[in-house]
Amino acid sequence: MSEEITSLTDSVQYVTVMIGGQLFGLPIERVHDVFMPESITRVPLARGEIAGVLNLRGRIVTAIDMRKRLHLALRQDGGQTMAVGIEHKGESYGLLIDNVGEVLTLPTAGREPNPVNLDQKWAAISGGVHRLNGHLMVILDVDRVLGGMAEVLAA
Repeated sequence: MSEEITSLTDSVQYVTVMIGGQLFGLPIERVHDVFMPESITRVPLARGEIAGVLNLRGRIVTAIDMRKRLHLALRQDGGQTMAVGIEHKGESYGLLIDNVGEVLTLPTAGREPNPVNLDQKWAAISGGVHRLNGHLMVILDVDRVLGGMAEVLAA
């Protein structure tokens, strides 16, 4: 039994998402919902990455356009946007993404620091990377991604 407990603490589960063709991982304990936003209401004078607000089962959720947050081009394929529900400092957020992938359980020891050549805008919100069969999964640090959002919205 102790071997099983040790193996669970030596790994982390990530919800994988695609944004602009890049694989990202969100720690599963930070993800509350995965949903398809129906209607987003624009917020006048909001920062560019704030797509607006939406109603999710009676809660008002701030929608964050992760393409804009990551300084990527707008989506051109017309595909359905998905969202990942996150709680941060008592507020609800929906991170707008291209696609949700699978849940991966990865060894903690496989997590590496950000590569020196990772774009500084990404490195500022990344908690490291995992190398997966020739692909790089960037781990999104939710606190850094949403850092300052509550203060901006309250102003």
